[in-house]
Amino acid sequence: MKTLQAYRFALDPSPHQERMLASHSGARRFAFNWGLALVKERLEARGRGEDVEVPWTLAALRREWNRQKEQVAPWWRENSKEAYSAGLDGLARGLKAFFDSRSGKRKGRRVGFPKFRKKGRGRESVRFTTGAIRVDDKSHVVLPRIGRVRTHEMTTALLERVQSDRARILSATVSREGGRWFVSFTCEVERDAGRPKRPRDVVGVDAGLKHLAVLSTGEKVPNPRPLRKALRKIARLNRELARRKRRSRHWEDTRRRLNRAHARVARIRLDAMHKLTHRLATTFGTVVVEDLNVAGMGRNRRLSRAIYDAGLAELRRQLRYKCEWYGSRLVQAPRMYPSSKTCSRCGAIKEVLPLWERVYRCEECGTVMDRDENAARNLAALAAAVAGSGPETKNARREDVRPDLTGRSSMKREAGTGQPG
Repeated sequence: MKTLQAYRFALDPSPHQERMLASHSGARRFAFNWGLALVKERLEARGRGEDVEVPWTLAALRREWNRQKEQVAPWWRENSKEAYSAGLDGLARGLKAFFDSRSGKRKGRRVGFPKFRKKGRGRESVRFTTGAIRVDDKSHVVLPRIGRVRTHEMTTALLERVQSDRARILSATVSREGGRWFVSFTCEVERDAGRPKRPRDVVGVDAGLKHLAVLSTGEKVPNPRPLRKALRKIARLNRELARRKRRSRHWEDTRRRLNRAHARVARIRLDAMHKLTHRLATTFGTVVVEDLNVAGMGRNRRLSRAIYDAGLAELRRQLRYKCEWYGSRLVQAPRMYPSSKTCSRCGAIKEVLPLWERVYRCEECGTVMDRDENAARNLAALAAAVAGSGPETKNARREDVRPDLTGRSSMKREAGTGQPG
């Protein structure tokens, strides 16, 4: 089967290549800000009654850029044209998201009008879709205008697939995180049909805060809580940064150390999540999870930090594509399904179960069990109510139980999935 997969590698560029990468990232930001200023200028002209075209789409923005680039950016040839195209593409996507959100076509939280991007704020990145993009050998990649760049880690996982015609590179995104440059290749990959080790077994997964996950088998996966452990160091660096003179040498040094601390937290969290989701998808034939409203849960001021430290939304995102890769099935329980309130032994449902009550006690049959394990067992039992794989399937409470067969595109899968798990 063919699927889209990202391979991510840390880079060790030379000082000259670092300056080139930073220049390309700056060119992308410049094109975005230039296009946004043009859109606002044209909107103001329309407001005055002038008959002018507002470049809402990528094609219209590119036409305007090609007409004006010699005047607004006479130095544009110093960077690949892809850098400017990436900035305009980001603006076009932002404008479309804004209008889709206003018209109701886009679900979720309302999206605001695009804002100007400041230097030093946000993610530094640039995307290449044409030109010389390839994995040269086990320790080098080639990028347009940048040339041959040494990698910090081996590229064997992707190189072998490309050489055997089992992978085709579609694009490359270079980004800086925590003071280090990374390249992420989006590839079309030919994967063998997977089969889990225990195809008939079902596992319920109750994601939480105290534990990363509690399984219906009784296993409790520890939560590494990387942010909690690094909080004292991050707070100290934030105080140190506040005392420095902005843009001074010491300020820049402290900011880099702070970025590295945050990047380490993210890597630890992601590593734990990849190991768990890989094990679940390759072991069990059916994996059942809850449809948690993580954004809503994050609005709880007392729990928001712990919720985002656990990475609850990332668990479901990774399981979607890994279950597809390895031949298992992902079942997503309805959001209002009372997995925690229901007794996994007799089916009795409690009216109220406060969050602080960590042990489930059933008044009907006398069952006493860990609250999260009880919920995980209920999720596993829910899979038995799923007949077939259609969205019309109902559970015993006449609610939809949607097996997530991941028919979506894999473009948003996180880079760094070159290795299993």
